[in-house]
Amino acid sequence: MRSAIFLVIIAFLACNESVKKEPAGTAPQEHLKAPYAAQFYDSLQVTMDAYYDLTDGFSQGNATYVNKWAAQLKQHVDSLPLQALQMDAVKLAAIRSATGSISAELTGVLGEQDIEEKRAGFGMVSDMLYDIIQATGLKGSTVYRQYCPMAFNDRGAYWMSKSSKLQNPFFGNGMLGCVEVTDSLSY
Repeated sequence: MRSAIFLVIIAFLACNESVKKEPAGTAPQEHLKAPYAAQFYDSLQVTMDAYYDLTDGFSQGNATYVNKWAAQLKQHVDSLPLQALQMDAVKLAAIRSATGSISAELTGVLGEQDIEEKRAGFGMVSDMLYDIIQATGLKGSTVYRQYCPMAFNDRGAYWMSKSSKLQNPFFGNGMLGCVEVTDSLSY
């Protein structure tokens, strides 16, 4: 038991040494364009709010909360008004494919009993949703991309946050500070 506690402490200290935080007062990059219809952005913002709540559920390690917000996020992703996006057909097809994949992954998250398996699905959802945000923008918002190098046996994982506040959905309360803000997108 003592060696397990020792290993957790060593892992935590190692992670904290590798964390790079944004310097205080650093502004996000200049504002990017979000050129699509307000109807799409309103729906995407509601989707992102559900995503942020899901992230909080994982940070708390609360499977009931995770299931609630995974179901809400799936519903919002499935109802995104992609027809409001006036873009070339190839880009739109990629976004449609990503939303379908996110929906399928969230179905998997809901079906898993183990929170670690749910976290694996969450990691994939985070990556695909970030790609959508990069492609479309999120009018009037800043999205912070965060990273934990120790997630999934040191393979690392990304997620998004609406603030630069450090929280870790991959380790729950065990390592909330094992976070590196790697990017911010401001629209």
